[in-house]
Amino acid sequence: MEPTFVAGAGMRSRVFAHTVKLTVKPVLDVWGRYPGLVWPAGLLDYGARYLQPTRGIGRHRVHLDNCAAEWWEHGVSRGAASTGEASTGEETAGAGTAILYLHGGGFMTCGLNTHRVLALRIGAASQASVLTVDYRMLPRYSIAESVADCISGYRWLLDRGFTPDRIVVAGDSAGGFLTFSTALALAGLGLPQPAGLVALSPLTDLDPTMKLARAEGRECPLIPSSVLLTLAEIAGRADGETPTVSPVDGVLTGLPPVLIQVGSTEMLYVDAELMAQRLGAAGVPVVLEVWDRQVHVFQAAADILPEAARAVARIGEFVRDRVEG
Repeated sequence: MEPTFVAGAGMRSRVFAHTVKLTVKPVLDVWGRYPGLVWPAGLLDYGARYLQPTRGIGRHRVHLDNCAAEWWEHGVSRGAASTGEASTGEETAGAGTAILYLHGGGFMTCGLNTHRVLALRIGAASQASVLTVDYRMLPRYSIAESVADCISGYRWLLDRGFTPDRIVVAGDSAGGFLTFSTALALAGLGLPQPAGLVALSPLTDLDPTMKLARAEGRECPLIPSSVLLTLAEIAGRADGETPTVSPVDGVLTGLPPVLIQVGSTEMLYVDAELMAQRLGAAGVPVVLEVWDRQVHVFQAAADILPEAARAVARIGEFVRDRVEG
């Protein structure tokens, strides 16, 4: 499996990466070193509640078994859809394409608000409706419980009439971990696989050893090594006597085609590369796109970075090819 290298980091991307390195990375490093301090993990998502979604798409609030979700219907204006009442999903007839989007945030922060614009931008590029899941998170809940919530979201789509060949599961960072973990769990539950999987800068191995050993990790403009070490410790405590199996160690045979996008200098490049190699060895069709000097989940900056806009367009092409092919 040979990765596809997308060359050419423009001036905007280089300035953006440098800005992130100077502002966001130091904060993350302090958390990684002192996780016992009082950190308002929910404040980031709360502060993002004013981010406006794309026009021409209607929102329904959804209650899954143990968490909330948002259902955004492609081609339905916000005025024609409920924006305040919880939805049973009966409005949906299963027509068109659906994306189950799983947000990142290290299993501990972010949520529906922080990732709304990114998820809906991908939905628009894919001409698809989007279900975003506000899954339970560390440290109160285990990653296994996060996966269970993601599966509830997948069942919700099936129950509303979407056939598996019209569903794509996507996620970024920790959401990429959940994307693969959800797909791996489906077979054991007797549920069919979706048409495809999309992972943006995915975490695929909770063990930080390989990532810390690679030189790229020291150059990553966003994620410090302290975060990976602390995350592994917190996840281990939440797991109790049943450790989480990382996707790279799962039985990958039978998974649907996969698109992975990652920046060439980011810490999680190692995870993306290893996951792609193991998927290929298992006979799973996989495309690994390595974007020149792009930051972690750079697609979220598609409004200001041309490379990010192109990456989102590429995701849209992949989704359309999967559901139309």
